Amino acid sequence: MLLLLTALVFTSCQPKTQTEEASSEDQSEMMYTLSPFSNSYEFASADLQDMSYEDGVFNFGFTGYELGQQTPDADQKMCANSDKGSHIHLILNTQPYAAKYVSEFNYDVPNGDHYLLAFLSRSYHESIKNGQAHIAQKVMVSDKNITSSEEIEAPMLFYSRPKGTYVGSANTEKVMLDFFLVNTDLGGEYKVKAMINEEEHIIDNWQPYYIEGLPMGENTITLTLIDADGNKVDTPLNPVTRKFTLQADPMEEAQ
Repeated sequence: MLLLLTALVFTSCQPKTQTEEASSEDQSEMMYTLSPFSNSYEFASADLQDMSYEDGVFNFGFTGYELGQQTPDADQKMCANSDKGSHIHLILNTQPYAAKYVSEFNYDVPNGDHYLLAFLSRSYHESIKNGQAHIAQKVMVSDKNITSSEEIEAPMLFYSRPKGTYVGSANTEKVMLDFFLVNTDLGGEYKVKAMINEEEHIIDNWQPYYIEGLPMGENTITLTLIDADGNKVDTPLNPVTRKFTLQADPMEEAQ
């Protein structure tokens, strides 16, 4: 027993290794926490099959999905949710997405070459990542018509959420980070570097995340697709930066 107590005291007094110290320091210095999003309602059969853009009007064809419906687990997510229900996210280059709740709608696309991503989205704005619920193309647009298109072949990252303004504790305490990858996944070869108000977080699994600890007011996130050595991948639209705002609800403060 004496030997055992001596060993325990000796062990507890040993200095931490550099790795342990770095890990402890990193956790203590981090202002924001990034944790995996809870498992979401699956739409395995959702399929965004085709897209056209003629005379300034987009038209999408899809199966296995309904627009304008509340996702069954929306109440469990503890993050911003659209009262208009499920929708399409349309992303042009690095612009903030447009949320569309119908399959046919007017949209102004400038003349020229563009990278275009559209995906089916749950009511709480999480993208469906089943491999068939999106369309990603490089398009040429002239006079509000797509005159040519080709599938994107390079690995690319598109920013989705956070976006806009979030009001009230239910929407600001946990903010969803979601992005979309094309022609790649995360793990050994690629990762995503998320700079959240200049605080670096490395993401090696493609899924949404809860961000907690963000301050009220304007916040900034920059997402960069990086290689295994931490270098920026030489691919279009990389990196992408977005600003968004958190606001307190005056009604909550008055209570």
